[in-house]
Amino acid sequence: MSIRIITYDATRHLVAWQGVVEALRQGHLRAPADVQDLMLGGDGKALLNRAARIRGLGFAVKAETVFEANAATGLPTVQGMVLLYDDSTGGIRAVIESRLVTRFKTVADSLLGAQMLAREDSRHLVILGAGEVAESLAQGYAATFPGLTRISIWARRHDQAQALAARLRDSPVPPRAVSDLAAALSEADIVASATLARAPILPGHLVRPGTHIDLIGAFTPEMREADDALIAKSRIYVDNFTTTIDRIGELTDPIRNGVIARADVLGDLYSMVPAGPCHRGSDAEITLFKNGGGAHLDLMVADHIARITG
Repeated sequence: MSIRIITYDATRHLVAWQGVVEALRQGHLRAPADVQDLMLGGDGKALLNRAARIRGLGFAVKAETVFEANAATGLPTVQGMVLLYDDSTGGIRAVIESRLVTRFKTVADSLLGAQMLAREDSRHLVILGAGEVAESLAQGYAATFPGLTRISIWARRHDQAQALAARLRDSPVPPRAVSDLAAALSEADIVASATLARAPILPGHLVRPGTHIDLIGAFTPEMREADDALIAKSRIYVDNFTTTIDRIGELTDPIRNGVIARADVLGDLYSMVPAGPCHRGSDAEITLFKNGGGAHLDLMVADHIARITG
């Protein structure tokens, strides 16, 4: 049997942001996925396996190593593949470099949430962070929000924000590096945060009414980007109840401390997508979307990539 191998470098130019967003939208009209995670190792060396099955779509396993010390030698810290299986026969449809799936999955998840929650007249995107996800956020939002006229990038190290802005200077909406977070937030319509913060860096008192907050960075119980004040005054949604509400500090801390109740998390993409595009009560509300990721999203995106490259 011949197995298709799909790599990042050979394929990334074929993948369009809106196409991936639409694949996620359609995927959430199907039956909810079964998902399981397995992590092995420690001390900076780990193997993370994420698996999902969606009836009618198939199975996927994403197997990645995470070697933290590789960063010091210029090697990738995360390396792996996604195995995509046919739902009818169990045959392997494709083996896809995980970097390709993860890059588009992570940002398209946020884009789908923002298309449902951000104000239609949003013009100014502020990105917190200056890594690979932040770069993809700038590209993805510019490609799918045609009304955007400004993108500002803030990072705790201003030189990193400047370097990212320089790399994207030829983009349709060239970003600008900013050092004053309070000033940027005072004019933001959408705030996308993609940092590895373990203590809140996004204070609620600086966020103006009508802003949409897109939280991407935190993925463990010890990580947080938004403070309690922002959580408390926001209309909260998540991508998936199963992968977020009991697993990520952004929500577990405020719930445990009585800042919000579980019922204050109003919905996830499985309830939002079938209900239609607008889940904002008014233009003055602060909406918040917690992007938690998950193997079900990897499966939806892997299926899309296999189809467009087949």
